[in-house]
Amino acid sequence: MSPGLAIFTFVHVLISLIGILAGLVVAYGLVAAKRLDRWTAVFLWTTLLTSVTGFMFPVHKLMPSHVFGIISIVVLALAFPARYKFHLAGAWRRTYVITAMIALYLNVFVLVVQLFEKVPALHALAPTQSEGPFKLTQLAVLTIFVVLSVVATIRFRLVEQPQLRTV
Repeated sequence: MSPGLAIFTFVHVLISLIGILAGLVVAYGLVAAKRLDRWTAVFLWTTLLTSVTGFMFPVHKLMPSHVFGIISIVVLALAFPARYKFHLAGAWRRTYVITAMIALYLNVFVLVVQLFEKVPALHALAPTQSEGPFKLTQLAVLTIFVVLSVVATIRFRLVEQPQLRTV
């Protein structure tokens, strides 16, 4: 791997991990019915940046990571306006919660894939990622996110909206 590609990969991974961390904080806020505006901005922008930079790696065919990136960008194309254009009004609140949770899930899914590829002990358990430990881990992650998403959708609708001033 060239030094430039190594640096780019490091930055991509760092952005992704920041996005996941911020997303976990945002997920907590959704479940706790708290608006965490700064964390939300960090989460949404780093998640978008993660998806975009994923397309900048030197590959010449469509890979599963690209499909995840496309799905993530489409999901974020709903999350951004739900949050910033429509200010979580009406059904846009639910749209935001669901799309934010899907975007976070996609990043965590990819994190699990990378952990099983890069961590020797995990790689030994599932070298082709078609083995039981990998599938069970991904099923557990999916289950956690489905439950969190349902709870967040119910709980976050209860959060107070700040009143917009009209002059």
